[in-house]
Amino acid sequence: MRTDVWQALHKDLDHGVQEDQETYAVPFEGHSILLPIRALSDGKRGVASFILNQASFWVVDAVADTLAQKLAPYQPDIIVGVPTLGLPLAEAVARRLGHTRIVPLSTSRKFWYDERLSVNMSSITSPEKEKRLYLDPRMIPLLTGQVAVIDDVLSSGSSIASTLGLLHLQQVEPVVIGTAMLQGTAWRSRVSQCPVEGAFATPILHKTDAGWAAQ
Repeated sequence: MRTDVWQALHKDLDHGVQEDQETYAVPFEGHSILLPIRALSDGKRGVASFILNQASFWVVDAVADTLAQKLAPYQPDIIVGVPTLGLPLAEAVARRLGHTRIVPLSTSRKFWYDERLSVNMSSITSPEKEKRLYLDPRMIPLLTGQVAVIDDVLSSGSSIASTLGLLHLQQVEPVVIGTAMLQGTAWRSRVSQCPVEGAFATPILHKTDAGWAAQ
């Protein structure tokens, strides 16, 4: 198994599924990022995976730079980070936008949390593990003005739908959702009319006699 995925920005890779049938080169800012292909549970579909905290700092910085540029026109006053890997990305983008903090959501319940400030949450990478998504009551006063939400990947849209539902409990409607990777299109039905900005996008893959192919 390759260990050099999401470590560099490549200039010499053809975009799409690679000859090894294990990796996918996604276009990014005139270069490519090499991603591993993960088969989904049905064995017939696959996704190009991006794990932010396993990527090189160089790649993470480049993604954060791009996403910050895309979110800047929305002039967010505060950024909400979605656990788990949306949190470091949210912090990196917030720093680039001149913010001094973020509002981190959590799947770990602290004793002072209010169960009424939580919703169910699941994701494509751990569909069998339904969790609770919490908003720390102490963060509520920060949810004013233009609110942006950042997650690492939008795929099925279940995580972002939970996030939007949780914020709706506080009558907060984000002005934009930002993400490192937009994976497929299923997420579109879960974001309502909220604008979405991604650093890069990948398709859902399907297994054919010739190997993996984009939908």
